[in-house]
Amino acid sequence: MPFDLGATVRLTGECRDPGGTLTTATTAVVTITLPDGAAVTPAVTESDTGQYQADYVTTVPGRHSVRWVWAEPAAAHTDVFDVQEAAPPSILSLADAKKHLNITSTRDDDEIRFWNNATTKAVEYYVGPVIARSFTEQHQVRDARTVVLLKTPVLELTAVDSVLTGGVAYDIDGLDVDGATGELFRMDGGRLSGRLRVTYRAGRTVVRENITAGARIILEHLWRTQRPARGGLAGGGEDYSVTEPIPGLGYAVPNRALQLLEPDRLPPGVA
Repeated sequence: MPFDLGATVRLTGECRDPGGTLTTATTAVVTITLPDGAAVTPAVTESDTGQYQADYVTTVPGRHSVRWVWAEPAAAHTDVFDVQEAAPPSILSLADAKKHLNITSTRDDDEIRFWNNATTKAVEYYVGPVIARSFTEQHQVRDARTVVLLKTPVLELTAVDSVLTGGVAYDIDGLDVDGATGELFRMDGGRLSGRLRVTYRAGRTVVRENITAGARIILEHLWRTQRPARGGLAGGGEDYSVTEPIPGLGYAVPNRALQLLEPDRLPPGVA
């Protein structure tokens, strides 16, 4: 499961001799390569014969690679771990997700959070951003009346800058955007040109019940696929049938969830 940004990751590794026996090494080094390519080597301790650990406080989100190297005997081990962004978008709170799954203990909290985040991805693939946040994208524009932003609904235009040195930058006070369609245009009716970097916020300020209900159904469906022997679903089996594949999502979304999300579905060709 991904670690929270700022959390301490305890890394463990075992040094074994060529015969497979746990053995104390003369030296033990663990190297963590961060997403930006930088490398760190936290202090290593031996907790028991041949069993080593190191604690690392995460500083950046993304995929981290881990490499253990021991000498005398020579041994090595490679692993990875992920760190999620500081505030990952999630339609349901952990409390709401647990309540819907009828779970009261904290034992499965990390796994519930994982599937809750996956559920948000599935819903937003279908209806666009739900959790309001900032997006930045580049557009190559040649004397155009409008630029169509990729994420809708758009809440606020933040900046429109030129990617190229000496290119035209546009004052956002002279621009407007259709929140529903993502069409960006000049208010004076003029044209836009250049390679532009557009920064804006998109999502919903109010998340309607059909979206949260669809998220709950998808979450329970995904949770059930991991635990087929733990009993039936709260909503009944027929509510969780999946007969309509979605391009890009396959059979991950039950029909009932699709029906609930339909009023907010993205137009064809938009994702």
